[in-house]
Amino acid sequence: MPETRHSAPIACVFDVYGTLLDVSGAVRQVRARLGERAERLDELWRRKQLEYSWLISLMQRPADFDAVTRAALDHALAALGIREPDVRETLLAAYLDLPPFAEVPGVLEALRERGLRLAVLSNGTRRMLERALDRAGLLDRFEAVVSVEEVGVFKPAPEVYARACARLGLGRGAILFLSANAWDAHGAASFGLQSLWINRRGLVPERLPGELAGEVRDLAGVLAWLERTSAGA
Repeated sequence: MPETRHSAPIACVFDVYGTLLDVSGAVRQVRARLGERAERLDELWRRKQLEYSWLISLMQRPADFDAVTRAALDHALAALGIREPDVRETLLAAYLDLPPFAEVPGVLEALRERGLRLAVLSNGTRRMLERALDRAGLLDRFEAVVSVEEVGVFKPAPEVYARACARLGLGRGAILFLSANAWDAHGAASFGLQSLWINRRGLVPERLPGELAGEVRDLAGVLAWLERTSAGA
């Protein structure tokens, strides 16, 4: 792939799950009932959700994140021996009503005030995304909600990031991509987007292709990063 020349971003494109919305919010709904199993469920459900998305892409099956989320939850519940009544239904409903991280609304407003266009690019189905973002009070902040359903393959396939460019009518160098998932941030960078890793959990860097534009602890750090980069331009 030819080298992409980056300039000051025209648009910010956000991952949703783990970046804008707190995916642990679902398991918190049943924490009192599950006790110490809740933390293990939270980790295993998310891990299997991602693993299944990658494997399904390799199998060249259609991308359906709702089905993947349900299958991953069923695996996690069975693996942990969780059989309490209504837990599955509670968790699936809660996944459509995840809370935003505290800084998200203010950061989105500040980015819009800077004149940046805002969009999301997610593995979620369009139905999942529109409902979750609406319930979080964020849907009207974005000019485009781009789902992998539109290309039929999950992240980090290059076609997914290309779809965001096409929907916004922008070249790769004009988009700043933001994700709390390091593999996703690297996938976007490998495609040629400017890509920031929102390292919310203080994890060690991944050893993956795609040079990141930077790393910040939360979305508030994006504003400081933009100030630094614009000052150094």
